[in-house]
Amino acid sequence: MNKIRYIALGDSYTIGEGASIEESWPTLMVANLKAKGWDIELVENPSVTGWTTEDLIKKELPVFDRSNATLVSLLIGVNDWVQEVPAEKYSKNLDIIIDHVRKGLSDPSKLVIINIPDFGVTPEGPKYSKGRDISKGIDDFNVILKLKTNSLDLPYVDINPITKEMKGRSELIAKDGLHPSAQEYALWEPLIREAVEGIF
Repeated sequence: MNKIRYIALGDSYTIGEGASIEESWPTLMVANLKAKGWDIELVENPSVTGWTTEDLIKKELPVFDRSNATLVSLLIGVNDWVQEVPAEKYSKNLDIIIDHVRKGLSDPSKLVIINIPDFGVTPEGPKYSKGRDISKGIDDFNVILKLKTNSLDLPYVDINPITKEMKGRSELIAKDGLHPSAQEYALWEPLIREAVEGIF
C-alpha cells in the first residue's frame, strides 16, 4: 500500500472544538491506523468552527487541491442548518463539494462521508434552534446527505445516534456546553476508522 495522504474537511466537529487537536477524531484515527501498521499521514485539517458548506467550498477545497490527498473525510452541514441555509442550497453545495473532491482524487472511492451530530441534546444547543426542532432539522439534512452518498456508493458513517447519547452526560460534553468532549470524539473515531479500513 502506498503512503496515504489524508485530509479532513469539515467544521468544529472535525477540528475537535471542545478538545485539543490531539484529541480530535482525525488525529486519533491516524494514530490508531499507524499503530496497525498503516503508512498514513494527516496532511491537512483545514476545518474551522462555524463554517458552512459555502465556507468549505471557498476556503477548504483550495487546500484540498494543493494537498495531493489520497483519502478525504467530509463532515459538514450543522452550521448550514443553524444559519437557516435552505435545504436546496445545502444539497447543491454538497454536490459541488463531493464532485470536486472525487474528481481531485486518483481513486474517487476514497471519500468517507460522516453525518451531522445532534447538538440539540447539549445544554447550550437549544439556544441555536430559533424555535425549530433541532433533531428533526438535522435528520432532514442527514437524509439528503445519505441519499447522495448511497447514489455514489460511498461510505456513510452514521454518528448521529451516538451523539444523542450526550444528553445529560456531562463527561461527553465540552466545557462550552455545546461541543463534544474528548471522550465523545473518541467514541466516534472507531466508527469512522472502520469505514476507512473498508475502502482500502
